[in-house]
Amino acid sequence: MNLGRTVFSQLMDRFPYAEFRQCVAGHRGDFKIQTFSCLDQFLCMAFAQLTYRESLRDIEVCLRVLDSQMYHAGFRGKVSRNNLAHANQQRDWRIYADLAQVLIAQARRLYANDPFGAELAQTAYALDSTTIDLCLALFPWAPFQQSKAAIKLHTLLALHGNIPTFVEISQGRISDVSVLDQLALEAGSFYVMDRGYVHFARLYRFTLAAAFFVVRGRINMQYRRRYSHAVDTSTGLRCDQTVILTGKHSTHDYPAPLRRIRYVDPEQAHPLVFLTNNFTLPAFTVAQLYKSRWQVELFFKWIKQHLRIKAFYGRSANAVKTQIWIALSVYVLLAILKKQAGLPHSLYTITQILSLTLFEKTPLLQAFQHSCATLPAPHSPNQFNLFD
Repeated sequence: MNLGRTVFSQLMDRFPYAEFRQCVAGHRGDFKIQTFSCLDQFLCMAFAQLTYRESLRDIEVCLRVLDSQMYHAGFRGKVSRNNLAHANQQRDWRIYADLAQVLIAQARRLYANDPFGAELAQTAYALDSTTIDLCLALFPWAPFQQSKAAIKLHTLLALHGNIPTFVEISQGRISDVSVLDQLALEAGSFYVMDRGYVHFARLYRFTLAAAFFVVRGRINMQYRRRYSHAVDTSTGLRCDQTVILTGKHSTHDYPAPLRRIRYVDPEQAHPLVFLTNNFTLPAFTVAQLYKSRWQVELFFKWIKQHLRIKAFYGRSANAVKTQIWIALSVYVLLAILKKQAGLPHSLYTITQILSLTLFEKTPLLQAFQHSCATLPAPHSPNQFNLFD
């Protein structure tokens, strides 16, 4: 029965209020705050993400129009452009980073058994980064090149469910490979990376931690073959070798044997070389595992097109990080909604429907009943295949 609750209020039923209060208390986010709490800030920013608001003034105007419904949606403080700008400037961004980790842990439990394209019982992750360009005059704290600024999102994506489990926001000049020093490696898990992460001293840390990596090898790698194993060439495999590195520095950086697999993609006829420290997985499964790395690229493309992370409401580093972490929290919250409500829709469809129905007083599931037949398919199928 419809009790007159808005769709936004029903969505926020899945929000972990108790854990969020602990995150706020841990960073003293509401210390001496009386009128506009961290929860009010999150709700405003979540509304902005879900409805594609362009600016702080845009957020203020839209929420004031909905003033009579805001209390029942969870808002308690006065929403104004100044309050929101001050909150984004002053409230510690780590509050929302901690909140995202709470939501991520919940989502990973829900998606733990989802397939992802490779027959693998262990947990698998894809690691990559994406660059977000900024104006150097407005964001001088993030220099990238002589005339531009940028930040990087280093992301570790759990392939079971495409859930971001680790995100590091850095200046654009920071190298991708340096983020390997910050990963808390899980024994027995697989980490899939592109060749930009080939740094043998850092990769050896995976072996010492009993974790496995699959990385694309470089052309100029110096090695000596120890053994060759039979492969089925009809699958695209060309060789499966056990090798020892012979380079001047790589010999010392990675003293253990490596497995080298050469594979030719049947669709593009493009040769690929993979390196891994796992010697038991079938060679074709290693190739499939690396192909699944494309999910992290699709994740970056999706959040850039459907969340507000390319244009920012504030100019400080704290405001930028706050907006990104809240955007990621909204992404994971939508993934939780999809799984818990049993929605067959893609995340693209869910966000489009919510953007139009957030403050309608209708049962949440009823808002999605007729959408499959009425919404057109996305223009590019490769672009929106997350959670299909």
